[in-house]
Amino acid sequence: MRLRIWRDAGRPGFSLIELMVVIVLIGIMAAMIVPEMKGTYEDALLRATSRRLVDVFHLAHSRAVSLNQLHRVRFDRITCHYFIERTAQAEGNGSGFVLARDIPGGEGALDRRIYIEFRKQDEAPSDLADQGMAGASEENLEVRIKDEGFAFYSDGTADAGEVLLRDRDGFRLALRINPVTARVQIVELERP
Repeated sequence: MRLRIWRDAGRPGFSLIELMVVIVLIGIMAAMIVPEMKGTYEDALLRATSRRLVDVFHLAHSRAVSLNQLHRVRFDRITCHYFIERTAQAEGNGSGFVLARDIPGGEGALDRRIYIEFRKQDEAPSDLADQGMAGASEENLEVRIKDEGFAFYSDGTADAGEVLLRDRDGFRLALRINPVTARVQIVELERP
């Protein structure tokens, strides 16, 4: 009987103490890594939202030029949705906008964890247009309350303005729309 116990002890395997030490080490490493990953996830969410909006702006610009028709990107802050709209002649009262349902990706929802602020430059001086609004001051930009959206014209131009995106941790990005080229530039802003 003694010989049999000796043979069982020689089999390969891990003891309970060895397994518990490994589990404790994994727990300690996870406790050190997880807080670092939270900022990374929030940052990735912010960047993904900004890339989605840039794609929507480029899509509206492309459709406006190719169809020779004014398009705009409109935002609904309450439902966190965006829409691409095109001009349409109303029967009795001039022109208005209708939802462009024929555009794949022309409408969608944004993540509610990202705060969005819209700023539009009413009259862009020519030197700001040449700089792509890099030198735009706060006085030249007014926060839009009504009609939160940006128009893209058939001649390849757009409304000058910017979209400020902020996550819960305070990381911020600005999407600046160049009024001459209708190109969108993503700018990282410092934390307040």
